[in-house]
Amino acid sequence: GGSPYGGTTVSGGESRTRGSSRAPPKPFLTLLAWSRLRRGRDGGREGGRPTGGMRKAGGPAVASREACGDYFQLEPSQKAAPALKAPPAPQGQSFAEMGLQPALLTALQSLEVGRPTAVQRLAIPTLLRGRSALCAAETGSGKTLAYLLPLLDRLLKKAAAPRGLVVVPSRELAAQVGAVAAALCRPAGLRVRGLTGGGAAGGLRRQLRAPGVAVLLGTPGALRDALRRRFLTLGRLRWMVLDEADTLMDESFAAPIEEILAHAPLTAGAPGPQKFIRLKGQDKLPELLQLLKDHPAAGGAVIIFCNSASTVNWLGYILDDHKIKHLRLQGQMSAVARAGIFASFQKGDVSVLVCTDLASRGLDTSSVQLVVNYDFPDTLQDYLHRVGRVGRVGSKTPGAVVSFVTHRWDVDLVRKIETAARKRTGLPGMDCSVNEHPPKAD
Repeated sequence: GGSPYGGTTVSGGESRTRGSSRAPPKPFLTLLAWSRLRRGRDGGREGGRPTGGMRKAGGPAVASREACGDYFQLEPSQKAAPALKAPPAPQGQSFAEMGLQPALLTALQSLEVGRPTAVQRLAIPTLLRGRSALCAAETGSGKTLAYLLPLLDRLLKKAAAPRGLVVVPSRELAAQVGAVAAALCRPAGLRVRGLTGGGAAGGLRRQLRAPGVAVLLGTPGALRDALRRRFLTLGRLRWMVLDEADTLMDESFAAPIEEILAHAPLTAGAPGPQKFIRLKGQDKLPELLQLLKDHPAAGGAVIIFCNSASTVNWLGYILDDHKIKHLRLQGQMSAVARAGIFASFQKGDVSVLVCTDLASRGLDTSSVQLVVNYDFPDTLQDYLHRVGRVGRVGSKTPGAVVSFVTHRWDVDLVRKIETAARKRTGLPGMDCSVNEHPPKAD
């Protein structure tokens, strides 16, 4: 990801690949096959043939759109985001005390680099833990070593031929960073390769021909062309750097950067399974009550999203009747009341929150492990903000999302999400900049 504030953005993560080495890289979310959800007389659920509703995974559109109970699921292809792992105890301030590999310490001596700079003291321990970071500092302060040292250190500790990618805006910067990376990698036996394009397709293929490349440096256009021509896959990528992130987030680079990120199996924090269930309106309440019944008491907090304040209040009365302790949050409440309610939810006094999109933006929800879209959101932007309440930095697990799909316009949005998951692309209308939309009026 990038930032409007400038600097260098680093994203790290673990990935798994399945099948042959020629298979395309797996995204964080993998689309699974459709299943049919049916209710027996006793209220239990059982699987059946995929029918009706939307589109069957790997097959043609199903004729009937009226069938209810169909669902598909997006599963995480990684066990956990690296940012969710507990960091080790604080370490010292010298390069050796930070725990860098001996080969890198030898390379630093050959470069006549002694003590770490301020930005290196801050960035290196964070990146050694596998965190994502935005490094902003003045020119000449040592940002290149600040990200190369911990990322190369992680490559040396991995035996499965991992990869690192540095994206830079120009050939000149690629050559400059490449010279530093080569000096660091040489004592460790790691190979560095630049990919800057500027010629025919054969030139791209030749640049990528060297075996055992551990670190790849490239410009956005060359990387995009190599991915499109299938000269390059990023399925084994372990970390990625956007150097000069403020420049790379410019509109002129937006399209290639988005395409590169779509191929990179990295995440700093993302939701786990996302399940979409096609239901009739009258079946939503029984399904919700069953979800809450099945959710373990120690399974973390739950947020239930509704599209209006009146639905929040009505659903709250139903939960009261079923003796389910919960809090309600919607825009018709006073600001003081809303602040008190959410503070109580954050402290864990009550583990279920029924709310509008008021709670979908900007609020810390690291304790939440389940999001239920009781009403499917009106826009894809609202959907992203809602599912972003789980899998946040500081969360113990990625969490899960369950969405009830009721109306025909809900199906249209779900199809766009399904298509993006199939093609490993961004959602329609989403750019790579960070845009905060004001909460909807209730």
